[in-house]
Amino acid sequence: MRKATGWRLRMRGRVPSSVVGRVFAGAFVLAGLGVIAFGLHEAQSAMLHDARLVIPSSRAIEISGNNHLTRAQLLSVFGGDVDRNLLTVPLSGRRAELEALPWVEHATVMRLLPNKVRVSIVERTPVAFVRQGGELGLVDAHGVLLDLSPDAASDRSYSFPVVTGIAATDAAGTRAARMRLYLQFTADLDAGPDKISKKLSEVDLTDPEDIKALIPDNGMDVLVHFGSEDFLQRYQRYVQNLPDWKTKYPKLASVDMRYEREVVLEMAPGVTVPVPGGDANAAAPGTKVAPVVVVKKAAVVKKPGAKPKAVVKKAAAKKPVAGHLQKSFEVRSKGPR
Repeated sequence: MRKATGWRLRMRGRVPSSVVGRVFAGAFVLAGLGVIAFGLHEAQSAMLHDARLVIPSSRAIEISGNNHLTRAQLLSVFGGDVDRNLLTVPLSGRRAELEALPWVEHATVMRLLPNKVRVSIVERTPVAFVRQGGELGLVDAHGVLLDLSPDAASDRSYSFPVVTGIAATDAAGTRAARMRLYLQFTADLDAGPDKISKKLSEVDLTDPEDIKALIPDNGMDVLVHFGSEDFLQRYQRYVQNLPDWKTKYPKLASVDMRYEREVVLEMAPGVTVPVPGGDANAAAPGTKVAPVVVVKKAAVVKKPGAKPKAVVKKAAAKKPVAGHLQKSFEVRSKGPR
């Protein structure tokens, strides 16, 4: 016990008790820290001027993960780093510049001593084609618009529909919200055994309350109004009734499936639609009006074994309307009831 106590006393005795002793001890510590700082500064200076740490050429910049972006496009970010000391390359700045490129979702940049830079890229995944005017591009799930390179245009793995209703002038939040709606729409359609979304030609997201899709049918496209819910059920009703509708109305151009008790069929402009009762729902000579037929659900017939019959109602006469049904989805349709 005495030895232990003596040791503790000696340890305490190492700290000078006098003011002069403490001053000398502080000066000694500061001198030591100064020597260390000077040594570190000299070492850093030597490293910054060490020729072995200079990036010799663009070949010393290793890039991986890029499929759509070329090596030349990515190297443009590092154009000023060749012949530069590796330790002076601002890694965070280079990462930010890379992630500013539309195709880059995430980038990692690191130093490899003595004189190399390693870059790892995670590119965005397109989920649809997008049409803006006459230009065709790609868009990812977050609404980020991507250029369509010649290589991407020939990529057969891209079998998505064409999306309209999204533009570069839209706010990023607007594009993201519409793409969430698109993904919900396609996911609902693909919830069944068939990949229905691959059968779609175009999807119009202009009106979030009424998603419209062009669906090919024997060389012609039919525009289907899906509304904002029950997408799969409405598609199944459309497919179930389409053969009968096409038999009666070969020039069928648009089907509005948004209503529970009726379906609105619209013909191509200038088509004569015969209606039971003798008269024809036809436009006057020289006009190109798209006739509309409302198919109502029949009341349930109580007779055993009898099936409900659809009642076809002639639409009221309509004046010519500018902007008839086109593949660009400029369509006149009846509003929800």
